[in-house]
Amino acid sequence: MQARKAVQTVNKNRALERNKKYPIFASVIHKIEIADFFSSNKPFIDVRSPGEYAKGHIPGAVNIPLFSDTERAHIGTVYVQQSKEKATELGYKYVNPKLSEFIVQSKKVGPEGKVAVHCWRGGMRSRLFAEYLHNNGFKDVSVIVGGYKAYRNYLLRTFDIPFDLKIVGGYTGSGKTYVIKQLQSIGFQVIDLESLAKHKGSAFGELENVTQPTVEQFENNLFNAWRKLDYSQPIWLEDESHNIGGVNIPMNLSIRCGPPPFFFWIFRWKRGRSIW
Repeated sequence: MQARKAVQTVNKNRALERNKKYPIFASVIHKIEIADFFSSNKPFIDVRSPGEYAKGHIPGAVNIPLFSDTERAHIGTVYVQQSKEKATELGYKYVNPKLSEFIVQSKKVGPEGKVAVHCWRGGMRSRLFAEYLHNNGFKDVSVIVGGYKAYRNYLLRTFDIPFDLKIVGGYTGSGKTYVIKQLQSIGFQVIDLESLAKHKGSAFGELENVTQPTVEQFENNLFNAWRKLDYSQPIWLEDESHNIGGVNIPMNLSIRCGPPPFFFWIFRWKRGRSIW
C-alpha cells in the first residue's frame, strides 16, 4: 500500500505541473486525474483519430474521432507550414458537419449524460468536445488531465512498484500455463501473459485466426488487468522472455521477472507426469 501511495503522490505532483501549462477549462467541465479516473466508473470517449486509437487505447474507451487520419494529417501540415490560426480554422471546417453525429454517438456511450473525454494530451480536442457535450445536454462531463499521454506515463511507472512476484518456470510443454490457470481458479492473483498477448509462447506460436494486439495495446491490456490486483499480495506469472510473439513485456517489469530463481520449476517425465 505504501508503494501505491508513493506512486499516487508522484502522479499528483506531476498533475500540478501540468495544470500550470494547460489553460483552465470552463467551470462546467470537470478535470479528472488519471489515477482518480479509474475509480469514477464513468464511460469514456477517446476523440483521437482512428489511427491513434488503433495503435493503442485505454481498454474500454469508445472512439469518436474528432478528425479522420487524413484530416488530422492535413491540419498538422497547415499548422507547420502556415500557422496555428489557419490550422484551427481548418479544424473547425472539418468538425462542424459532424457535430450532430457526435451527440448521437456520445449518447450511446453515456445515456445518463455522464462521460469522461480524452485526447492525446488533454488539450484542445478533448476540451472542445467536452464543452460541446455539456452545451447539448450532458450534465456531468470530465476531461482526463494530460490525456492518453498521462495514462501511458502512469501505466509505465506502475510497473516500478516493488511487487511480490512469483514466477512459475519450466521447460517448453511442461504445463506452466496449466499451473497458472489452476492457481487462478482457486483464487490466487494471476496474470496470464500469453492470454493477453494472444500467443502460446515461443514454441507453439500464434493462436489460430487471432491477431496479436500492438505492442502498445498489449501493455495497456496488461496494465488494465494489473491495476485491479492487491499489490500487497503475491502476483503469479508464467516465466516468459521479454518478447511474446510480436509484443513485448514492459522492460521494467521484464527485468523484475528474471533471471531465476523461480518460485518453483516444473519437471515433466516422458510419460507425462509432472513434479513441482
